Amino acid sequence: MQRTPLKEFVAKVGQIKAAAALRMSQGGISKALRADREVYVTERADGSIEAQELKPFPAHHNKQSAA
Repeated sequence: MQRTPLKEFVAKVGQIKAAAALRMSQGGISKALRADREVYVTERADGSIEAQELKPFPAHHNKQSAA
């Protein structure tokens, strides 16, 4: 089992193949990369691929008033 940051996985296989492997759109891959999301791709010994995102819990959003 090998865990790779999404950015490295995409650099290795390209956005289109990464999207197909993760059963999502190329646009979704592009958006995750642009947002610098902390996503890791796991390649298992049987060839299956999955991805997980690490996020702080609880998530704190910076809400600014429009004053």
